[in-house]
Amino acid sequence: MNWHAVRSIYLFEMARTKRTLLQSVLAPVITTTLYFVVFGSAIGARIPEVEGVSYGAFIVPGLIMLNLLTQSVSNASFGIFFPKFSRTIYEILSAPVSHFEIVLSYVGAAATKAVLLSVIILATAAFFVPLRIEHPLWMVGFLLLTAVSFSLLGFILGIWADNFEKLQLVPLLIITPLTFLGGSFYSIDMLPAAWRTVSLFNPVVYLVSGFRWSFYGSADVAVGVSLGMTLLFLAVFAGIATWMLRTGYRLKP
Repeated sequence: MNWHAVRSIYLFEMARTKRTLLQSVLAPVITTTLYFVVFGSAIGARIPEVEGVSYGAFIVPGLIMLNLLTQSVSNASFGIFFPKFSRTIYEILSAPVSHFEIVLSYVGAAATKAVLLSVIILATAAFFVPLRIEHPLWMVGFLLLTAVSFSLLGFILGIWADNFEKLQLVPLLIITPLTFLGGSFYSIDMLPAAWRTVSLFNPVVYLVSGFRWSFYGSADVAVGVSLGMTLLFLAVFAGIATWMLRTGYRLKP
């Protein structure tokens, strides 16, 4: 394992966050805070408890998952896209760095940034709503697995995209809508039976449900199913990313 190369790429990616601190950290935190103020306090005060907790507390896991998914995908896709755009990717591919080490560096940095932002949002939420975490180890596990899985997806998108429009296409048109319709702001048990069945085809439902279970011990689907789906995403995305690097898909002329 070339730890020196892994560390160098990882630290370079983390340093990029420092240069865009307002955009990378402050903007998502302010946006999420507004969600807490509007939905948690203003509207949530008029909504009865959901699954035994106040509405403001109920939406916290969903909001954290919303930010975790979007930031994981965004950080990883931009991270690998810019070396492609500036053509410095050829230096990395020709260096004594294995495909696994390249994925580990970029995905590790993207997942780290997404998890740190999630922790900040969780701490911010504690100022607005009473929180309890019944299964903290499961919460950390879901957080890490989801961050790594969707950072891998972002890595794939960054390699696939050949312009900035495509880079933002999937997060804007697919990831964000699926997250909003994945039970972030409601329980799918509140939907009519037909729409509940349709919702079960949304993969984000399983991520939000499992993550919310780690907070309050209640979920829309069994926690074992949520864990299985998360591991499935991880395996599929890791397989695709490895294939892209091995074949040089859209990386080599």
